[in-house]
Amino acid sequence: MTSEIGAVSGLRSSQVAAAAGVNPQTLRYYERRGLLAEPDRSLGGHRMYPPEAVTVLRVIKAAQRLGFTLDEVADLLDTGRHRHGRRPDAGLRTRAQQKLAEVEAKIADLRVIAGTLQAAVDAGCDDLVTCAGEPCCPIPFTAITVGAPEPTAG
Repeated sequence: MTSEIGAVSGLRSSQVAAAAGVNPQTLRYYERRGLLAEPDRSLGGHRMYPPEAVTVLRVIKAAQRLGFTLDEVADLLDTGRHRHGRRPDAGLRTRAQQKLAEVEAKIADLRVIAGTLQAAVDAGCDDLVTCAGEPCCPIPFTAITVGAPEPTAG
């Protein structure tokens, strides 16, 4: 945003970082990753961000808390910027459904792990090698593959 005399208005890095609750180095990192547009510079060379940069940063951080990687966030931001002519299934709803399925699968895996650990605690397992040799050992030493189906007897 330039005025008639060539001055650039906006927010300095420290102001944007404080408003979004991030470190100023995070701004530069997100610029390098292409998540945040490179800002204009003041006559003195200071980065001057538009107020919308705060919203973009908050969106990035919220998406990360929901489990999206920075690559996924970049794709979501890009999709949002270029909605015209894009696949209708490339938006947030589809991505959120996919991420939800991933999270639910992880929760299921964690429940199996938690149950096995609780069984080990309840059984009084104190030594993995000794426990592994006992028939009552609850830890499946032969088939610990989280997310994979259990082998069937037969």
